[in-house]
Amino acid sequence: MKIVSKAYVLIAILIVAAVFNLFLLYQDDKSDTSQSYSIIGAGDVKVKAEAISGLATSVANGILEDKEKLGKEIAEVQSTLATIRNGGEFKGQTLGTIPTSLITDYNAVLSSWESYKSKVLTVEETSVFDLEATNAMNYVLQKNQELVLVTDKLSKDLDKLDRDYNPHKLIAKDLAECAKIIGQQSLLISIGEGGNAQEILEEKNLQFEIGLRKLLQSSTSDLDVEKVGKTHEELITIPRENSEELRDLDPLWESIKVKIEILQERTLLSPEFNSAKNEMDNEKNILFDNIDKLLNSWNVELTSQGSEEQMVIQILLGVDIAIFFLVLFVIRQSLSPLDSISKALSKVKEGVYGEKIEYSGTDEVGQLVANFNIMSDTIKEKEEEAKKTDIAKDEFLAMITHELKTPLVPIQGYSDILLNEHLGKLTDAQKERIGIIKSSSETLLSIISDLLDAQKLDLGQLRMVKQKTDIKNTITKAIETMKPEAESHNIEITSNVQSVILNHDSERIGQVITNMIKNSIIAIDPNSGKIDISMEDYPSEVKISVKDSGIGIPEDKQKNLFKKFYQVDASLTRETGGSGLGLAICKGIIDNHRGKITVHSIPNQGATFSFTIPKEGSDNTKTPLKSA
Repeated sequence: MKIVSKAYVLIAILIVAAVFNLFLLYQDDKSDTSQSYSIIGAGDVKVKAEAISGLATSVANGILEDKEKLGKEIAEVQSTLATIRNGGEFKGQTLGTIPTSLITDYNAVLSSWESYKSKVLTVEETSVFDLEATNAMNYVLQKNQELVLVTDKLSKDLDKLDRDYNPHKLIAKDLAECAKIIGQQSLLISIGEGGNAQEILEEKNLQFEIGLRKLLQSSTSDLDVEKVGKTHEELITIPRENSEELRDLDPLWESIKVKIEILQERTLLSPEFNSAKNEMDNEKNILFDNIDKLLNSWNVELTSQGSEEQMVIQILLGVDIAIFFLVLFVIRQSLSPLDSISKALSKVKEGVYGEKIEYSGTDEVGQLVANFNIMSDTIKEKEEEAKKTDIAKDEFLAMITHELKTPLVPIQGYSDILLNEHLGKLTDAQKERIGIIKSSSETLLSIISDLLDAQKLDLGQLRMVKQKTDIKNTITKAIETMKPEAESHNIEITSNVQSVILNHDSERIGQVITNMIKNSIIAIDPNSGKIDISMEDYPSEVKISVKDSGIGIPEDKQKNLFKKFYQVDASLTRETGGSGLGLAICKGIIDNHRGKITVHSIPNQGATFSFTIPKEGSDNTKTPLKSA
């Protein structure tokens, strides 16, 4: 049954029960209802006692605004019990005094209420959480990010060392992984989802301590290394210039380790609170038992008086309570999967796919759960397919570029030997054809280099060496490289640049300018073209532009120019050569320099490629290029 249908049925039952109650009350309006309302008041004490338990726990949990509500609820119970004993006004009705035969049962209720109230006040004043464990948890969570950063930096510092330090590198990577797991398990404990988190925390604590001591060349003889699959070993000393992060890590870990050991031994919930709450619940159960006993005795009293109408009212009161709890139960059962769905969606957001939610209902929530499970499986399958595709692509690119590049070295070498006539005189026709071989191999080598750069761009491995040098020298060198090719097409290259010291990779920026000039030469008709290279010096950056008088680029194709393998005119590319990777690599290089690359073109009026380089920057740095 759908949730909406369930709601309608339950509401209908409640309405029918309410109407029937009103009918019986109307039939019995001439009878003495004081005892009936006294019984209702006693039942109301149970409801309020349950609410008082929740409010006491809420106040202990730090929600101080519930403290006033708790006081009001206790005062109302006190007033209700006094009214039942002595008579008076209760919810607009006048109650008589309690029958003499029920005084003993009433006194038991009153006594158990006083005991319960005392336990409630104790719970109210007791903190929910163990202060020492809570402080330890907060400290670990606060310092864990710093621990992760320091271990990552340590791993990077050791990666620069030679293979004699391979054991050190493995230990550093293990420390970085342990730091992340410590943070994850601490977070799980803090949100009450720990499970076996304390055991994992203890294991990673020992594993981290063993690894750190090895790097610090401290003895591990007092540690149970076999418990985590490690051995005692002595490592060579790490050079001082590579151990700065290690020196920072030692005191940081010492401070965190103490807190982790607290979390291994203690829970977040205060044992005093647990004890006080258990005592409160026990007293509440005793109170409920005594109230039930009082109500049963009262029912017997009513029966002995032959008040059939009053008995019916009591029965209906129980039915009303049962229906109320039934409504709560049905609603809770119907909506309980929503919490599981929310947690599962949070995991999907974090990149965890394939998890399923267990729910057998066929209502709207059941349909939602089924659709979520299908979606989760589908996303996981697609992710796995994408990973396999990426691996296959990388393996193919690595293989094909290696296989293509290997034979080019002897081809170019023997071409040079033949052209230099070291193996004998050549005719002009032979020189021409060998020159074609050499030119073709150089073109192929250029394409392979683009493929390798594109692959490194995807993997974030294209490295750069930035230095503060004159950008004019970089531009001039790139122009000189391309002048022979431009002159062979009778294309003029002019430049107007000035000296500006910029922090940049001269070779890579030269690669950008060379690629732009090559594209311009392709786009210009021979014997009639011109390429102009200019520079604009702004306060915060330098802008370099390569302008040509070629055929231009259609506006609808300009937005895709910097994508890999994109070619404005495939037929032109096949005629003149090119891989479609040059501009994508240029964009990656400029992005790494924190600049921007743009194009402006009007068909048949030429094109202008521009890029900027910020003036601010650090001294010599080596930065891996991330995929754009």
